[in-house]
Amino acid sequence: MSTEATVIAPTEERHPGTVGIDALGTLDVLRLLNAEDALVAPAVAEVLPALAALVDAAVEAVRAGGTVHYVGAGTSGRLAVLDAAELLPTFNAPPGLVVAHHAGGAEALLRAVENVEDDADRGRADLDAVGGGDVVVGLTASGRTPYVGGALALARERGAVTALVTSNPHPELAALADHLLAVDTGPEVITGSTRLKAGTAQKLVLNAFSTAVMIRLGRTWSNLMVDVVATNAKLRGRVVRILREASGADEAEARAALEATDGELKPALVTLLAGVDAATARTALATHGGSVARALTAVGGVPADPDSHRSTHRPLAPVPTGDHA
Repeated sequence: MSTEATVIAPTEERHPGTVGIDALGTLDVLRLLNAEDALVAPAVAEVLPALAALVDAAVEAVRAGGTVHYVGAGTSGRLAVLDAAELLPTFNAPPGLVVAHHAGGAEALLRAVENVEDDADRGRADLDAVGGGDVVVGLTASGRTPYVGGALALARERGAVTALVTSNPHPELAALADHLLAVDTGPEVITGSTRLKAGTAQKLVLNAFSTAVMIRLGRTWSNLMVDVVATNAKLRGRVVRILREASGADEAEARAALEATDGELKPALVTLLAGVDAATARTALATHGGSVARALTAVGGVPADPDSHRSTHRPLAPVPTGDHA
């Protein structure tokens, strides 16, 4: 038997505290699951310095025209697809800015496709478009998925920045990663079911990574989503509310600013906060990478200090964020 076959990843070990779970009542099963879930966020907190370095590398790459690629199989791949898909409606991220590669493609999103995660050559083939200015983030709970390994190996050959998100403190693929994020979530409640704690950890890491990248790229103002274009009545209402919340303007002022900028929220916000026309607002935003804070500083509006643009007016009702339709 090979050494590889005898090595068991921590995520595949049997949890000594859950061996009797099948004999518990429903509430006790749920309490046990919940207690294990509560261990995930502190484990993620341990890798935040490494995650911050990855965010900074990704922001630098994107500003230089690069692309962020996620690579995963099974649960990891599905979480990658979900995170990438939600960036467009949430932050108006351009298509292709963050691309998810799931072993087996679209077919494997809904049902398992045998052997695709063990195919390193397929991982290389799926990442063939990667260039030296890109960032490739591999996700594998066990830290050894061949599909992910093939993708990361190709990315290293091309000179791309590489990262590995795993729940194995000593992953086999560590040597292929410039940035290692090993979230030590331990054995799963159900042995080997990495859609549980390991999957939750990956979701938290991806949420934090992509959100921080979007913030650093200037796609928020304060804690508001401002990189939105109002293309229908529902979105226009949402955008007006965001404008009012961000600037303190009344509804008529917010709608007038939005009309002047053809439904684009960020230039409308700059016009309201700096008292400039739409053309000046657009130019300032274009010159400063789409950052409202830096654009405002450039035109003599609100300073870029994050604490300086907190609204002092009475807050409106919360801006709806759950439905991006």
